[in-house]
Parts: sequence; structure tokens; C-alpha cells
Amino acid sequence: MFEGLDTPRLILDAARLKRNAGRMRARCADLGVMLRPHLKTAKSADVARIAAGGEQGAITVSTLAEAEYFAAAGWRDILYSTAIAPAKLARADRIQRETGARLLFVVDDKDAAALIGQAAAALDARFGVLIEVDCGEHRSGVAPASPALLAIANAIAAAAPCLELMGILSHAGHSYAFAEPEPVRALAEVERLAAVSSADYLRERGHACPIVSIGSTPTVLFAGHLEGVTEVRAGIYLFHDLAQLSRGVCAPEDIAVSVLATVIGHQHNGPSLILDAGALALSKDVGANRFMPEAGYGLVCDAATLEPLGSLAVTVVHQEHGNVPVPDESWFDRLPIGSLVRILPNHACLTCAAYSSYDVLRDGQIAEQWPRTGGW
Repeated sequence: MFEGLDTPRLILDAARLKRNAGRMRARCADLGVMLRPHLKTAKSADVARIAAGGEQGAITVSTLAEAEYFAAAGWRDILYSTAIAPAKLARADRIQRETGARLLFVVDDKDAAALIGQAAAALDARFGVLIEVDCGEHRSGVAPASPALLAIANAIAAAAPCLELMGILSHAGHSYAFAEPEPVRALAEVERLAAVSSADYLRERGHACPIVSIGSTPTVLFAGHLEGVTEVRAGIYLFHDLAQLSRGVCAPEDIAVSVLATVIGHQHNGPSLILDAGALALSKDVGANRFMPEAGYGLVCDAATLEPLGSLAVTVVHQEHGNVPVPDESWFDRLPIGSLVRILPNHACLTCAAYSSYDVLRDGQIAEQWPRTGGW
């Protein structure tokens, strides 16, 4: 199945990916909203096509490298979801001019909006802009339906035609603070109301807001309704991970990515297995999975079936080494040096970031390799 492959490697189960993508498309159809998949984790045109059912619709990215990559691959409606720095506009303008794509940006400060407008005017460039409102995470965003929100909208309007206000964006990243669906459902309504009330507030004051964009995988999946929302952004649903599993967002059989690793040593002072997958192959993001602390840096599974090997987990990582404590040395016979295992990641976003490609699993065999982009 995996014979002859160098490790560590990133394995992507195509059947699980397609199933996850189809469920989210169906969920968005039921909610009456457009899905703008967030591709910061996938960073792959092949995955993006599956996310959209083979089409090239609207997408979300987090870096200009991603925007550049997807624009070159044919995507034309790209939301750059991180607040844009004025110094990055020249590159963004080049992406638009060379590919014909339209980039949408996010701002949450009137001075930033003015600076972006000045930079766009110097380039004779045109960009669509969304204003981010803070629905409670306090990472970024302005107070919903507030004078500060109106001041940003006015700054964008003053920069016309170089900037065009396209609407409102919000993100309930703090939905990951909960392990039960009910508080996530309540937070989804807070997120929805923050975005919808902000769009209504600006419309009442003469600003068009055709886009009302919200989203995280948990809030989209658990929302009671999304009245007034036009689109949702979610991304981790394509792969899922142990953090999602620990919060009841997915089932074990939904996790589509894993890391193939080799047993490279038996540590008798422990005892423990030593794998060739450490911090750089798995990440050190245990915080994303605080509701399943026994998982350590990832659950160790059978390479062929992806069934967990008892309660084995990678509990210590060095740069290239992963330590897996075992109950007794009989595990050294079960997993001799050279054996392959697969590890389910805590936080797929950071785990996948270490790799330049996916080895795609179909019907129990590696069928192809899909490249992925990276950098900023």
C-alpha cells in the first residue's frame, strides 16, 4: 500500500474528502447561502475543485501567495480574508491585471481604508472591500452597527472608484472554545446578527452591502438559520482533524488527512516508539485539541486501515523525532523498526503547511500526487 514511500508524507483520502465537501455543499444549500470555501488549509487547486463540485466559483484565501496560485489556476472571485497592508497592493494589482481575477480585501480601520485607497489610486487599481466586524473573538474587526463602522464605510466611499464597498464580513473563531453544540449554535446566531445588523446599518445610511459573509466550520454546521447572510466561509471541514473530532464537529471516519511515518527506533527507557515524524511533520499545536489531551500531538493508527492502535499517541516531539510511549515492550514486536504507521493530526491547517504535496489515497492505494502552494 505504502511500500517504497519516503516518510513522513501527507496522505489525503479522496473518498473522505469528497464526502466532506458534498456534505458542506448540501448544508449551505439547505441554509440558502453561497459557500465560499476557505482554502488556507488545502492550498490546492485539486482540492478546491472538489470543494466546489468541479466548478471554479468564489473562494477565500489567507495569503497573496494563495491568491496568486488560485488566480493563475483559473479562479476569478477571490477574497483575501486577512486585513491587507497598503504595501501589498502592487502585488495584488499585478495578480488582477495578469489573470483577470478580482480580489476582495478586508479592512477594519478607517485610517487603513484611507491608506489603501491612496495606494490603489497611485496604482490606478480597483479593488472590492469588505468591512470586518467583531462578533466577540476580539482578534480583529470593528464594533457591529457602530459609528466606527460608518466611518470606515465613508473612507472607502471617499476612495472611489479605486475602492468599492462590497459588504460585511465576520468570523466567529472563538467557536472553537466549546466542546458542545449548543453554545456553538448560540454563537452562530451572535455572528449572524453582528454581520446582518451591520449591513442593515450601512444600507440605511446609503451604503450598498451586497455581500454579508460569515463563517467557521462549527458555526456553519450548527447554525439554526442564516437569514440575511449571503455567503459562508469555512475550510477545515474538507479535511477535519482531532480538534474537530473533540468538539463533535465530525466523526473519526471523516478525518481525511494523516501523516505517514516510520518507526525508526525503540527506546527501552520508557518504553516508547521513535518515529521520523516530529514537530516539523506534525506541528506542536496541542492547544487546538485541548478537549482531547490524551491525543498528544496526534493519534497513532494502523497504516493500512487508519484504525487507532489502542491509545497510542505522539506525546513528545523534537524537530524530526516523535516519541510514542507504549505500555510494554511487546509493542516493539508489533511495530518493529521500519514499520509504517499513520498519525491523525490535531490541527490539519498547521500539519499540512509542512508539506508541498498530498499523496492521494483511492481504493486503498496511492493513486496520484497533488501539489499544494505555500508561503506568503
